[in-house]
Amino acid sequence: MIEWWQALVLALVQGLTEFLPISSSAHLLLPSMLLGWPDQGLAFDVAVHFGTLIAVVIYFRRDLWALTVGGWGAVRNKAMNDSSQEIVFLALATVPAVFVGFALNDVMDSLRTLPVITTTTIVFAILLAYADRRVSETPSESVASWQIALMIGCAQAIAPIPGTSRSGITITAGLLLGLSRHAAARFSFLLSIPIILGAALLKTSDLVSIDTPVDLPLVLLGTTVAALSAYACIAMFLRLIDAVGMLPFVIYRLLLGGVLCGLLWA
Repeated sequence: MIEWWQALVLALVQGLTEFLPISSSAHLLLPSMLLGWPDQGLAFDVAVHFGTLIAVVIYFRRDLWALTVGGWGAVRNKAMNDSSQEIVFLALATVPAVFVGFALNDVMDSLRTLPVITTTTIVFAILLAYADRRVSETPSESVASWQIALMIGCAQAIAPIPGTSRSGITITAGLLLGLSRHAAARFSFLLSIPIILGAALLKTSDLVSIDTPVDLPLVLLGTTVAALSAYACIAMFLRLIDAVGMLPFVIYRLLLGGVLCGLLWA
């Protein structure tokens, strides 16, 4: 069982890395490898996932409300509009990740090794740098076709490979497909909602099926810290990316990859 201060650190790391293109799995690996921390436990894992879900829903509450109202209007009028089209695109982009999650979950878990995480941390840093340098001079501010949505969804489907970063790979795909940095990040974050919700519910069902005591104060601490840090992270990221681009995150990933290479060498 982790201590409360370890829970605080892990929840903070989860909240900060869930939405930045820097890979939460790589960061959550380091405390156990470098400091010998115990496994955080399934209940705490569920808590921090719900925390990050709360953060993204609250941050995009206006967008989600607009999608809800617009989608209902499309149903009543029996005609597509911008909101219903975006709902369809988000649903379509979610399908590949759901398929991979159910079909290859055990395979992805088996890849949670230091060599794999080191490799993906570096390789996808280089790919993100390439995509950021190729941002169009007149980028699109929204996903304009189902083909683009599906391709971003296919990119998201490889995110369960440890070290990839779900936000990183979907933003990379969006940039390569002609979206602006802000539009790629926005679509990536909205796309995270059903994925995080699904993962949290699956973990909750696993938690219910095992008879393990739950440390409620620790769970509440994890949820709160993850939610607050994730919300601050989303706000900061969306405000900065148009000015600084993805280069700081590319450099950070490469430095992290270097640290992980050092661990491999050691």
